[in-house]
Amino acid sequence: MNNALTHETTEPIHSSITLAPDARILVVKLAGLGDLLLATPALRALRESYPRARIDLLVTPDSASLLKGWPVIDNIIVLDKYLFDYPQQIIKHPSNLKRLADIFKPLREGHYDAVLLFHHLTLRFGRLKHQALMRATGAKWRVGLDNGHGWFLNVRVKDEGFGTMHEAEYNMAVAAAVGATVHTPKLEIPLNEAEREAARELVYGASLPEAAPHPIIALHPGSGGYSTARRWAPERFAQLADTLYKETGGQLLLVGGPEEVELHQQIMSQLHSGIPVRSLAGKGNIKVATAVLELADLFIGNDAGLAHLATAVETPVVAIFGLTNYKAWGPYTGDRKDLATIVHLDLPCMPCFYRGHQLGTPEGCATRDCLTQLGVEPVAAAARRMLRLHGKWHGATSTATE
Repeated sequence: MNNALTHETTEPIHSSITLAPDARILVVKLAGLGDLLLATPALRALRESYPRARIDLLVTPDSASLLKGWPVIDNIIVLDKYLFDYPQQIIKHPSNLKRLADIFKPLREGHYDAVLLFHHLTLRFGRLKHQALMRATGAKWRVGLDNGHGWFLNVRVKDEGFGTMHEAEYNMAVAAAVGATVHTPKLEIPLNEAEREAARELVYGASLPEAAPHPIIALHPGSGGYSTARRWAPERFAQLADTLYKETGGQLLLVGGPEEVELHQQIMSQLHSGIPVRSLAGKGNIKVATAVLELADLFIGNDAGLAHLATAVETPVVAIFGLTNYKAWGPYTGDRKDLATIVHLDLPCMPCFYRGHQLGTPEGCATRDCLTQLGVEPVAAAARRMLRLHGKWHGATSTATE
């Protein structure tokens, strides 16, 4: 390692470069659906700035389908990073190293001029993994965020820590370091007519769209498996749904993955207002789920990927944040500040997840005061504001508490 460090310090270090018009570019974003979606403004900027370039994307299996069919990307390469996330996994399953080696060949054969890393260099093992991947490409330019550990990068963008800039803006800063100019700072997910038709079938069934009760509120009480501590209590979601239905009518769609069926059933069993409610847990793929959110009048959910999907299709969002740094990972609306409201408390301990240059604690503290002390009314008030702002409010013109 010392030899490598000594060698790196002899290389010229750049803050920005300009690539050839027909450059071959690899973007590394080994992350979940929501995180990948936050890279779309930067990816679009690369394509607009280098229309003749080859732009490939290295992603994980669970997010590989998200940008399929998007003309911005030439080729999507899949790497199951979860096989190599921790040293213990490699020690226990040394055969995983061969699977990692298998990806090195197509990376080298891509003959990339530049490889862009859309990740923070937070954990030591992660830094080693990213360094190996970037060097495997043989690319002249290795571009990424530097928090003091980016010794293997020769184009470095200063990393000021989580939340100093939004994650989407950090991605755009890395793209800007190779000469990309951002014209449209918004999230994007490609949807086709078949996916939209499948969504209409799920939402409207045999009924005509104009006959459906509105507002249609999509509720996501889950958070994915990485950090279930991000979830607001199910009974609070039930109370919220009851409150809004009594005030404005409409219908409720519970959205999420197949692992959240039981969670949805728990919430439905606690509803008291007779609200028309359906669980769409696990119904349709991620594109169909996004098209469902496109039909909703409002999305309310925890800190999770579905909030980003809703933002991408310009459905108004109320996002509930607790332990996570909302300044880093909140819904990114670009120039459309009216599209999202983040509801959160301001406790001295917040955030404890993605704080400074550290990962922090994905499971939070034992009491999780940041979420347990967040009542229903602040979320309901945000929902009322968003429905009114976007002309979707069908209840009384005013409420007693707002």
